[in-house]
Amino acid sequence: MTIEFDIINTLAIILFIVNLLLATVLIFIERKDATSTWAWLLVLYFIPFLGFIIYLLIGQTLSRRKMFEWEGIQKIGIESVIEEQKEHIKDPDFAFNKPVVDESRDLIYMMLINNDAILTKNNEVTLFTDGHDKFEQLLFDIQNAKSFIHMQYYIFRNDEIGKKIIQALTARAREGVKVRFLYDDLGSRSLKRKHLTELEKAGGEIGVFFPSKLSPINLRLNYRNHRKLINIDGFLGYVGGFNVGDEYLGKSKKFGYWRDTHLRLKGPAVHSIQTRFILDWNQAAKNYHISYEDRYFPTIETTGSTPIQMVSSGPDSEWEQIKSGYLKMIMKAEDSIYIQTPYFIPDQTLLDALKVACLSGINVQIIIPNKPDHMFVYWATLSHVGELLKVGAKVYTYENGFIHAKTLIVDRKISSVGTANIDMRSFKLNFEVNAFIYEKELAEKLLAKFDEDLKLSKLYTLEIYEQRPKWIRFKESISRLLSPIL
Repeated sequence: MTIEFDIINTLAIILFIVNLLLATVLIFIERKDATSTWAWLLVLYFIPFLGFIIYLLIGQTLSRRKMFEWEGIQKIGIESVIEEQKEHIKDPDFAFNKPVVDESRDLIYMMLINNDAILTKNNEVTLFTDGHDKFEQLLFDIQNAKSFIHMQYYIFRNDEIGKKIIQALTARAREGVKVRFLYDDLGSRSLKRKHLTELEKAGGEIGVFFPSKLSPINLRLNYRNHRKLINIDGFLGYVGGFNVGDEYLGKSKKFGYWRDTHLRLKGPAVHSIQTRFILDWNQAAKNYHISYEDRYFPTIETTGSTPIQMVSSGPDSEWEQIKSGYLKMIMKAEDSIYIQTPYFIPDQTLLDALKVACLSGINVQIIIPNKPDHMFVYWATLSHVGELLKVGAKVYTYENGFIHAKTLIVDRKISSVGTANIDMRSFKLNFEVNAFIYEKELAEKLLAKFDEDLKLSKLYTLEIYEQRPKWIRFKESISRLLSPIL
């Protein structure tokens, strides 16, 4: 008994020392923000051994060394365009082609200097809100590709729609089209290299973002590439919330109909998509490095007139560019703010900005799912929307399946569509990309779809929120404490 007690006592001391050392690393070496630090200390205190394992899986800070490099970036003249646009934005006498752009100079300038996000004009935009329409058009575009296809997804499943797309890519590769396919190792964990054998045999090249060193288990749960980007022949681009899987066609028994938002672009914004893809590709697929070629950046002539900035963010940067864009849009609001997001876990700055907007009489409306795909995240979402209900925001739960759209519309003029959710994972831990769009016509189209979704949603009132059971309140409280690391 004495020996067993001594062993247990020794293990307890070792565990205490390990926790103490890890806490020291958290506070003095990694220097996370205060909310994340307290959340991790809470985990270590209440679940000391398991907490240490969880930290190894998802808690380590990513080095902010420059991860994405491409020597060809000099050849596309980004620096000169940035300097030219900075001068135009600062010149009050310089008139842009759209009043919305003139009114958004400060937002555009912020994205330009912090993210090299060039304002592109003359874009054509097709809006997709249904998976069947999106994938039908995508397959058509793949089948008509002439020069190259660059495709990047966070989740890509080897199911019916996934196989169709792989088969289409393989067919084009056999015809001499250069196909490059990049996927995230964790998000696409059900996709195996053997599923891509025929594509590789046909000449396609495969890139995997942050692959596991202990296949089939990937211990790097954070710092995933959540972007969804496609560039076809340098003329067509895709960006938005849809991944590739049968559930995005409404075939999941759990979620039912899948409501998302995606954009198909023609115009100079496609060059921004191309640059982002090449940077991501060269980081992940070092054996297939992309060098500059003129065909990757062809001259594009369109009849479109939509101004767009493609904005990227990720944990490799000290600036949370997309969150800053959201925050600036909210602060600029004079009349209305419309939000659709599957997860609503804003940090305090964004939550306060929305509260101030509500208290200022601005119409704030938010649509969230009526069902969770991640339980802790869902409870944390309810906790945060509860705060906004108290200051007058209108919150709705989508009742027609699952809403995964990531849209923000301000004053019916400025909008953002992309891959970033309104949560701290998208702001701090994942690599994301959004289109910031400065056009009233497109904002109105997004708002019309928002109004259609309202007819399929239920108003989530303050009375309903305050009547929730004590057990739900407890789960909300725990999830709220852990929200900085969810």
